[in-house]
Amino acid sequence: MDRELDLSRIDLNLLVLFEAIERERHIGRTAERLNLSPSAVSHGLGRLRRLLNDPLFQKHPKGVAPTRRALELAGPISEALARVRSVIAAAEPFDPATSRRRFHLGAPDGVLAVVLPALIARLAHAAPKVDLAAQLLMPFEIAAALDSGAVEVALTPLGDLPARFSVRRLYDDEWAIAMRAGHPLAGQLDLESYCRASHLVVSLRGDPVANIDQELEAVGLSRRVASTVPHLLLGLQLAGESDLLVAAPSRLARRYAASYGLSVSAPPLALPRFSISAAVASSASSDPGTAWLLATLEDLWAPAPRSASDAP
Repeated sequence: MDRELDLSRIDLNLLVLFEAIERERHIGRTAERLNLSPSAVSHGLGRLRRLLNDPLFQKHPKGVAPTRRALELAGPISEALARVRSVIAAAEPFDPATSRRRFHLGAPDGVLAVVLPALIARLAHAAPKVDLAAQLLMPFEIAAALDSGAVEVALTPLGDLPARFSVRRLYDDEWAIAMRAGHPLAGQLDLESYCRASHLVVSLRGDPVANIDQELEAVGLSRRVASTVPHLLLGLQLAGESDLLVAAPSRLARRYAASYGLSVSAPPLALPRFSISAAVASSASSDPGTAWLLATLEDLWAPAPRSASDAP
C-alpha cells in the first residue's frame, strides 16, 4: 500500500509560487507580484523542481516557458489553491459587498446559458469582488461533484437527489422546437410535417434517440435524426444555419432566438414539463457564503410580486 504523503514536510507556499510563475511567465514580474526578490523566486523555483521532479519552467527570450509537466499541473494546482482560499474565506463573516470569495457552480450547458447572464449581472452589482467559476456538469455527475466539493452549487433538472443534498426549485421550463427563421415550417409546424423534417439531436454521447422519439413511438410515428451534437447552444446555432429542427428548453431557445436567427414553436405533441433546481450539500448550507449564493439564485427566479391592480 502506498504511504500517504506527509504534507507537513512540504511548504505549500511553493504552490502559490508555481501559480504566479505560470501566470506571469517571468521571474521579475513574479517577484513583483509576490513582493519577493528575484533571487527568492529563483530559489523557490529550485525547490519546486526538486519537489515535482521536473524543470517546470525553462528560460525563454521573453521570460520563462512552462514544460509539458508544468502545463499539466497548472489546472489542478490552481483549482486546489482556489479551494483552499474558499475554505479560509468561508470561515470569515460573509459580506457580498466586500468578499473576494470564489464560488464554483456546475450545470448542463443549456442551464448555464440561461442562468449565468442574470447571475453575473447580479454579482457585478451586489458582489463586485466575488469571482464565479462555472463548469459543465451533467446530471449524472452532480452527486459526486457536490460530495467532493468540486462545486458549491449544482443546477440540475433532477428532482430526486439523495437526502444528503438540499434542493431548491428555481424555475419551470418546457420543450420548444427551434428552426431557422426562414424555414418552410416556421409558424406552421404540425405533427405530420414535423415527422417529415430532418432533425438535430443534442446528445453528449452521440445517441440519436431522445425522449421525444419515445413519445413519437408511442403514437406509431418516427422521425429522421440527421445529426447529433454535444451542446445545446451549438445545436441552436446549427439549426439557425440549416434546415434541421432541434428540440431545446423553451427559455434557452427564446433567449437566443434573435442571436441565432431562429423561429421557436411549441412542440406538435405533448411533452413533459420540467424544473431546474439548485442543489447544495446539506453540510454546506450553514456556510454563509454558499447560503447567500443559493438565496441569490432563488431571488433571480422568484415570481415578480403582484401589484394592487393585478388583485382579483
